[in-house]
Amino acid sequence: MKVNDLVTVKTDGGPRREGKVLAVEEFYEGVMYLVSLEDYPAGIWFFNEGDTKDGTFVEPREGSE
Repeated sequence: MKVNDLVTVKTDGGPRREGKVLAVEEFYEGVMYLVSLEDYPAGIWFFNEGDTKDGTFVEPREGSE
């Protein structure tokens, strides 16, 4: 995923929320995404762990290319 991609994010047990990627930072353990959400238009950071699907919080929005 890259800047300006439309995504969904997993949050505290609720439904996935839609947002837009504002920034991407890669690390050895995974990738940090700064995502603009309705409640956080300036963005909030989410971390996708590189080695486990359970640690994936940001995914491409279905139907976006």
